[in-house]
Amino acid sequence: MHHENDARTGLPGRCLPPIVDSIDRTSIKEDSLKTLPIAALALVLAAPAYAGDIHGHVTCTGMRDNADAVVYVDEIPGKTFPAPTEHALVDQKDMQFQPHVMVVQVGTTVDFLNSDALLHNVFSPDKCADKFNLGSWAQGKKRSYTFKKPCAATLLCNVHPEMEGFVVAVPTPYHAVTDKSGAFTIKDVPDGSYTVKVWHPKLSETSRTVAVSGDTQADFELKK
Repeated sequence: MHHENDARTGLPGRCLPPIVDSIDRTSIKEDSLKTLPIAALALVLAAPAYAGDIHGHVTCTGMRDNADAVVYVDEIPGKTFPAPTEHALVDQKDMQFQPHVMVVQVGTTVDFLNSDALLHNVFSPDKCADKFNLGSWAQGKKRSYTFKKPCAATLLCNVHPEMEGFVVAVPTPYHAVTDKSGAFTIKDVPDGSYTVKVWHPKLSETSRTVAVSGDTQADFELKK
């Protein structure tokens, strides 16, 4: 045993035990090479799928503004989505269906609330919505209907024939409704190639293929 400066601390006079390297470096290298492919595969499998937003603008030719166009990713072959558990809400307020146009995923239950101080009714003449008629109910009450298949359902009130609204049920959770400027954003769409469709209450539907790679721009024009 002898005294010398400690290279690790720089302090003099410490009594240093001999340093013994008991590690078999050859075995570490060999073991690392054996396990590397497995570790790399695990990282690949654990890596999240890339996703981005589809955003853009819809021009509604001949309309007062560009609102109420429904933009959505159509059915994806081999892919299904569980029905949402959270209900959507359409309010009958000030003698209007609010919102005027709502988009939901197929399987969604929509609650219809009456916020007016008079009786309201909700029915749809469309076969894809089973031509449902929920009857009439008073202020503060609500009744519900589950949209079980793709459908652009017209909403009417047999108490007030001037009232009209729409619920559009689509096959995927990737959808949006345009604002008055025509802008829309569909959130968190996985990278890939999809058929994107656009529906409007008064104009002809259109569609095209959109290749999503991160945030992706897609613009559309609708005509009668």
